[in-house]
Amino acid sequence: MIIIMRPDATEEQVNYVVEKLKVHGFGTHLSKGVERTVIGAIGDKSAIELETIQMLPGVSEIVPIRKPYKLVSREFQKADTVVKISERLSIGAGQKIAVIAGPCSVESEQAIIEVAAEVKKAGAAALRGGAYKPRTSPYSFQGHGKKGLEMLKKAKEKTGLPIVTELLDTRDAELVAQYADVIQIGARNMQNFILLREVGKMKKPVLLKRGGGATIEELLMSAEYIMSEGNHNIILCERGIRTIETYTRNTLDLSAVPVIKKLSHLPVIVDPSHGTGKWDLVAPMSLAAIAAGADGLIIEVHPNPAEAMSDGPQSLKPETFSALMKQLQAVARAVGREL
Repeated sequence: MIIIMRPDATEEQVNYVVEKLKVHGFGTHLSKGVERTVIGAIGDKSAIELETIQMLPGVSEIVPIRKPYKLVSREFQKADTVVKISERLSIGAGQKIAVIAGPCSVESEQAIIEVAAEVKKAGAAALRGGAYKPRTSPYSFQGHGKKGLEMLKKAKEKTGLPIVTELLDTRDAELVAQYADVIQIGARNMQNFILLREVGKMKKPVLLKRGGGATIEELLMSAEYIMSEGNHNIILCERGIRTIETYTRNTLDLSAVPVIKKLSHLPVIVDPSHGTGKWDLVAPMSLAAIAAGADGLIIEVHPNPAEAMSDGPQSLKPETFSALMKQLQAVARAVGREL
């Protein structure tokens, strides 16, 4: 439930309500806006008479949240969340659209530095690259691990681009957090609840990808796991779901963008690379995603896709990515936004 405090409620009154809730076993989350303070209370409502809370000094009204996800819902927070990644980059409400680009896997120091320079020149706001790779086959390239993280650090030092990289295992959480500006939880780990709780204890922004067989509600429930541990810096990512269609790698569900924005205050970006699995479909799906209201894109770029150690068929060459960025600017302007 949500306890809405009166505009003139004092800090002492707010703290008293919070302590009262905690005594009865509720977890509390405070949201202080310009006009009002809202207290989110997570717990068993039968543990306390709502009339008791309603009567407390400073309380305006109590609003029950009917959805299974609480903290990520629009009911809890009306205003869009803005996730700050660096001094120059935030993702969320506003005109600015963020494009994250780079190779699927970090293959070598020279290669990641070169592609970072190329995507930055084209207008990318952050660099993606996998140091740890979840692969369907145990015999496929699994990434360079810590060495890959060190290569990403070198690319960041050369270009200034913030780093987005995936975390697969709680045992690597502290190490990955030392290098990453944004920790990615991939589609396969969307419901790895132990991992979600681990990143929830961090303050690092988290990019949470929708699982291939997950509903939108399940995605939001996974975000709830992270937020319930105290980390509200979450970016949701639509990257396609598995359907009966076999021509594309996945079916990119662009309707998820406006649906998520209706149900949740969290920002949402789109991954057209994994969403289609085909490089020639990345551009039209990127343009459509921006038109649908996405706050950003995450796109795979490789200098030589034919030689890529993973996901070559869905990767753009730097020159193709550069051309796409020009097209994206036109669509962004058409919907009142900018890159």
